Amino acid sequence: MRLLLVEDDAMIGESIEEGLRSEAYALDWVRDGVAAQMALGHTDYDLVLLDLGLPGKQGLDVLRTLRADGIAAAVLIITARDSTQARVEGLDSGADDYLVKPFDLDELFARVRALLRRRAGRSQALIVHGALVLNLATRDVRYGGESVHVSAREFAVLRALLDNPGAVLSKAQLESKLYGWNAEIESNTIDVYIHHLRKKFGAGFIMNIRGVGYKIPAAS
Repeated sequence: MRLLLVEDDAMIGESIEEGLRSEAYALDWVRDGVAAQMALGHTDYDLVLLDLGLPGKQGLDVLRTLRADGIAAAVLIITARDSTQARVEGLDSGADDYLVKPFDLDELFARVRALLRRRAGRSQALIVHGALVLNLATRDVRYGGESVHVSAREFAVLRALLDNPGAVLSKAQLESKLYGWNAEIESNTIDVYIHHLRKKFGAGFIMNIRGVGYKIPAAS
């Protein structure tokens, strides 16, 4: 999942960045509203974590512009503004959720998971595909009833492919789900993850569409 953090406070931003990357999200971080607008115009994000009091362009203006531009990314406002009026204005401007600082990172992660589930049309934290079960809250994986260990990156690849079974994702699309800006990515990184997953779930579990990318076939 690709996330954009818009936060001008370095201490808060670093804490959120470290936490979300440890959860295997691809995260980009900008510190003002103008940079946020540029990022949103060039990259497709699944979710935006948006502060309101930003230099350059206020958070609500960023929010209204992205909705006017038809950007469908989920938006979680993270702010110190705790009045009812501020909450109402943020939600009515197009935000999907509103979280007041200071907050516990575990709550932030839970809200992120809930918004991403909702965006994918899921009502629970489980992805079930045949004999495979992914728990998005705990990142546990079970196959045929047995627990299977996967790395954080392998889990992210599985999740990306299972968000739309049957759809083909290119290497570039998979990389965008796993890595933020300036990440060093070796040319065979995705191939390595796919190889590991095939060893755990079977050679035919993930199909290679030559010259296009990879897919997990839709469940029959």
